[in-house]
Amino acid sequence: MAAAIPQTEPFIREAIQRNPALLSPRGEAVSLQDQMQSLVYEPFKAVVRRKKSSVYESFKALVWKEQVVRALTQGPFLMVLDGLDECDDKDGVQELIDGMLAFFNKNPLIPLRVFITSRVEEHIQSRLNVPAVRLDNLVDHCSNDDIATFLEILFEDGCRRNSVVQAYVRQHGQWPTQSDRRKLVQHIGGSFIFASAVFKFIMAMHTEANDPPTPMDRLPLALEMNPGLDGLYAQTLARSQHLPCFSDVISTIALLSVPLSTSAIAELLGIHIYEVVNVLVNLQAIIQVPGTDDTPVTLCHTSLRDFLTTQSRSGAFFGHPSHHIRLYLRFLECELKYLRQDPGLFARSGKQIPAVVAYSGGYLHNHLNGGQGCFKPSEYSLAIHLCREALALQPGTSRPIEVLANVFRDRACQIGSLTDLDEAISLHREVLKLRPSPHPVRSFSLNNLGAALLDRHWLAGTMADLEEAISVHREVLELQPWFHPLHSDSLNNLGDVIRNRHQRTGSMADLEEAISLLREALGLRPSPHPGRSLSLTSLGRALVDCHRLTGITADLEEAISLLREAVKLQPSPHPDRPYSLNNLGDALVDRHRRTGTLADLEEAIALHRETLKLRQSPHPNRSYPLGNLGHALMKHHQCTGTLTDLEEAIALHREALELQASPHPDRSYSLDNLSCALLNRYRCTRNVVDLEEAIALHRQALNLQLSPHPDRSATLNNLGNALVDQHECTGTLADLEEAVVLHREALELRALPRPDHSDSLNNLGRALLNRYRCARSMADLQEAIELHREALELRPSPHPDRSDSLNNLGNALVDQHGCTGTLVDLEEAIACHREALKLRALPHPNHSDSLHHLGRALLDRYGCARTMADLDEAISLFHKVLEIRPSSHPDRSDPVGNLVISLLAMYEETSALSHLQEAITHCGELLAFHYPVGHQDRPNHINDLISLLQTRFDATGQEEDLIKITTLREEADRLSASSTVESAT
Repeated sequence: MAAAIPQTEPFIREAIQRNPALLSPRGEAVSLQDQMQSLVYEPFKAVVRRKKSSVYESFKALVWKEQVVRALTQGPFLMVLDGLDECDDKDGVQELIDGMLAFFNKNPLIPLRVFITSRVEEHIQSRLNVPAVRLDNLVDHCSNDDIATFLEILFEDGCRRNSVVQAYVRQHGQWPTQSDRRKLVQHIGGSFIFASAVFKFIMAMHTEANDPPTPMDRLPLALEMNPGLDGLYAQTLARSQHLPCFSDVISTIALLSVPLSTSAIAELLGIHIYEVVNVLVNLQAIIQVPGTDDTPVTLCHTSLRDFLTTQSRSGAFFGHPSHHIRLYLRFLECELKYLRQDPGLFARSGKQIPAVVAYSGGYLHNHLNGGQGCFKPSEYSLAIHLCREALALQPGTSRPIEVLANVFRDRACQIGSLTDLDEAISLHREVLKLRPSPHPVRSFSLNNLGAALLDRHWLAGTMADLEEAISVHREVLELQPWFHPLHSDSLNNLGDVIRNRHQRTGSMADLEEAISLLREALGLRPSPHPGRSLSLTSLGRALVDCHRLTGITADLEEAISLLREAVKLQPSPHPDRPYSLNNLGDALVDRHRRTGTLADLEEAIALHRETLKLRQSPHPNRSYPLGNLGHALMKHHQCTGTLTDLEEAIALHREALELQASPHPDRSYSLDNLSCALLNRYRCTRNVVDLEEAIALHRQALNLQLSPHPDRSATLNNLGNALVDQHECTGTLADLEEAVVLHREALELRALPRPDHSDSLNNLGRALLNRYRCARSMADLQEAIELHREALELRPSPHPDRSDSLNNLGNALVDQHGCTGTLVDLEEAIACHREALKLRALPHPNHSDSLHHLGRALLDRYGCARTMADLDEAISLFHKVLEIRPSSHPDRSDPVGNLVISLLAMYEETSALSHLQEAITHCGELLAFHYPVGHQDRPNHINDLISLLQTRFDATGQEEDLIKITTLREEADRLSASSTVESAT
C-alpha cells in the first residue's frame, strides 16, 4: 500500500505504532479485517480527505490531488485480492468480506475498488450475493488461450529436463502434438489449478507400479481425469494408496489443527521421515511437499481438507474421527518422552521446545474433542495412564492436571460415569487453586469447571451442581468485563447455563435473564464475528423456550429467524452445521404444533434428514439426529395418518437405541422415543404387541432415571399415558391405578413454576376421568375437573396447549352433566369446545377431535332441551369429522356411532326416511369395518342395526329388511350362545 500510494505511509506507520500486533503473522493477535481497516482503509481515506496544514503540505496535497485526478480519469484505484478460497480461516474470510462491504457502504464515493479473484466457494458466495458486488464468472470469459500458453511454457521446460521425452521427440517429433494440446486445453476447462495438476501428473518423476511408465503413456490418462477437484483428489491420492503408512499420513495431515513438518509427522506417527516423504512425493499436485524436513506440509487448496473430512465425498480416503484418538495418544506419548528426558522442559522460559510438543501444548484438546464417541475403554485407560505419569513428572503443575481432568470428563460423557465426572471436577478444582486471581488463565479454568458441573447436573440431576456452575460463570464474566475480547463468550456461556436452570425450575426470571445475556452477547458479535452463529443458536433456543412457556408467537418467529441465520452462517462442511440444522428443525416442529402448517413439519423433516446425512455411521453423535428425525416423522404421521412415516420413525428410533447401548448416558431418551412411536402405532393398528413393548421400554427408561434425574418426570408421564391406553384395551383397573400414581409423582416433580406443570395437571386429570368412568367415584371426577381448570389457567391465550385443556375440561364437564344433570355444566362444556375448535382450525391435526367433541356435547344438550338447532349442528359436525377421517382411520368408529344416534333422533323428529336410510348405512359400516367377527362389542351393534331395520320395515314394509333382520338375529343368537358357554367354562 505504501509503495503504491506513498502518501499513505505516515498513516500506516502511525497505526502500527499504536498497535504493533497489526503485523502479527496470520492474524494471531488481531483479525484480518482489523488489519485491513487499520492498514488499508483508514490510511487511504485519510489521504483522500486530509486538509492542508502548510505550504509544503499544500504542495504535496496538490501533487496528490493531480495524481488522484489523473488516476480517476482511468477509473478508481484498484486493489486485487487473489486466492481467498486458499485461506484456511473461513470465518476470517467472511469477516474480511463483510468488513469490506461495510466500509464501502459508509464511503460510497471513495475512489477505491476491490477486485476479488477466487473460486467462489459457499462461505464466500454467501457473502458476495449482495447488490454492492458485481459477480462475474471467469468461465464465461474463456481463458483457453492463457491455458494454452501456460501449458506450452510448462511442457517446453519439462521436456528440456526429461531425457525420456527428448528421446521420444527426436524419433517422433513434437510432443505433445498440437492436437493433444488442444484436447488438454478443452479438457482443463479454464482452471489453472487443474492445469497445473494435470501437468504434474503427466510429467511426474515418481510413479506407482501400476502407473503408465512414461509421460507419453500418461497423457491419454490425463485426458480422462475428472476436472472437478474431488475427482482430481481421488485420482491423485489413489496413486499412493498402496504405500505403507498412506492412511495414517493423509489422515494426520487432514486432521491437524495447524500444519506440521515431515519430521514432526514422522515422530508423531512413530515412523521414518522417508516413509512420510514416500507417501507425499506422488501427491505434489494437491499437497505442497517442502524441500526440507523441518518445513510444514501444507495443502495446495483448502478444499482438500473438506474432501478428506467428508466421508460421502472421500470414501476410502476419509480421515475418520477415530484417527483423532490415535493423534491424541501419540501427542501424549511424545510429550512424555521429552519429559522423561527433561522434567523441567516446560518450566524454563526460552527453552527450545520440539515441534510436536509445542503443537500439543496448543491443540491437544482439539483431538480429544474430535474423537468424542470413538474412544474405546482401553484407549481411555491408556490416556489416563499417560496423563498420570506426566503429572508425576511435573507435580504441582496446572496443565497436566487439566489434561487429565479433560480425559475423565470426556469418558464420563461417553459412558455416563458419575465417578469419572467426580474425578474430573475434583481435578478442575485443583487447577483452579493453582490459578488464583489474577492469574491470566483463571477464567479458562473456571469455564472448564463450570462445564463439568453442568455435565454432572444433567447426569445426576443435582441442583447444587447447576447453582455452582452459574456461580462459576458469573465469576468468569467478572474476570472478562466489557472491554475484554472474550466478554461475549462469558455472556453467552452464562446465558446458556441460566437457561438450563430455567428448564429445571420453570423460572421466568431465569429465562428473562438468560435472554437478556444472550441478546447482549449477540450484539457484541455482529456479522462477520466468528462466534455469531453460536450466539444466534443460543438466543434462538432460549426464545423457543419462552414461546413454550408463554405461547407468544413473536418469540417463536424471532427464534426461527435467528436459527435460519445460524444455518446460513454454517455452510457444509462447517462442524456446527448439524447442530444448527437440528435446532431449526425443532423450532419448526414447534411452529407446526402451534399452527398445524404442514410445510413447517416437512421442512423440519428435510433439515433433520440433512443432519443425519452429515452424521453418517459411525459418527459418534449419529443417534441424536436419528431420534430427532424419528420424532418429526411421528408428528407427520399424526398429521397425515401416513403409516409409512410411523414405520420409518420406529426404525430410526430402534437404530438410535442400538447406538446408545448401556451404559450410554442418553439411552433412556432413546427408550422413551421408541416407546412413544410404538404407542402411536398401537393407536393406529391396535396391535397389542406394540403397546406391551412400549410399556416395557418406558419401564426400562424409568429404571435408568432414578430420582433426581431431570427427565424422570417425562418418562413417568409417558408410562402413565401408555397404561391408560392399556386399561382402555383390557379394562384392567390395576393399569389405571398405576397410571394415576405415576402422574401424581410426575406432578410433584413438576411443581410450579416449571413450564410442564400444566402438562402433568392435564394428564393426571385425564387418568382420573378414566377411573371415574370405571368406578363412578365422584371424587375422581371432581378432582379431574379441578385439575383441568388449573391447567387452563396456566395456559392463557395464545398458549399452544390451551386447546388441549379446553377440550379435556369440556369432556369432563360433559361427564359431570351426565352424572348430575346440571345444564350449566353442559353449557360450559359447549363453550369450551367451541373455543377449542376455533383454536384448532384446519389444518390443525386435532381439528376433527374438536368437531367430534363439540358434536357430542350438542347432542347431549339436544337430549335435554330438544332444541333442533343443536341436533342439526351436531349432525353437521359429525359429517365434517367423517370427511377428515376416512374409513381406514382408527378413530372413525366413535363419530360414526354418534352420527347414527343423531340421524335416528332426526328421523324421529321429522319422519324423513333419508335420515333413517343414512343411519342404517353407517351402522352397517360399523359392523363391516370397526366391529368385525370376534370383536367383544359386535353383538351390541348387531342389535342396533336390527332395531334400525325394524324401524324402516315398520315404515316401509320392505321384505328385504326382514330377511336382513333374520340373518342378523341368527348371528346374534350364535354369539350369545358362545358367550354363555365361555362364561360357564
